[in-house]
Amino acid sequence: MIRSMLYATDLGAYAPYTLQHALILARTFDAELHVVHVVEPMGVFAESVLQSYLAADVLKALHSEGINTVIDGIEARVMASFREELGEGHEDLSLICSVRVVQGDPSNVILDQARLLGVDLLVVGSRSHGGEGDTPIGRTAARVLQLSDVPVYMVPMLQSRTQT
Repeated sequence: MIRSMLYATDLGAYAPYTLQHALILARTFDAELHVVHVVEPMGVFAESVLQSYLAADVLKALHSEGINTVIDGIEARVMASFREELGEGHEDLSLICSVRVVQGDPSNVILDQARLLGVDLLVVGSRSHGGEGDTPIGRTAARVLQLSDVPVYMVPMLQSRTQT
């Protein structure tokens, strides 16, 4: 039985399409829907540039306060985009129990959040940001599929379907 679900979003072009799948499933199963968006840590190059221009105490404050401010802003943006997508006051908004923005490796964070929340189903898109080439599944989706302890509902991205 599916009582709770985790929808992992990259906030990309196909996120609204994947959200619709997550909402339909949540409505169908009368399940709680949790949302997670992962922010990857700053790269080595960006970190070294900041170290070149900022004092150690300023850099430390930026990391602790700045990242939290950015994450809070992204969480607000995610909810605002849901309201815009669905329409203010839409009944499906009540299905969304929580929105979390977490910094880290996407597949690890998604799997950790699934365990932490004790969800019964993960909902993910097959690839993010319209990946190029013949790869039908992205790195994060592949790792989540391989390592998940719970079933994964994967939404194929529309552009990955070729017409013959």
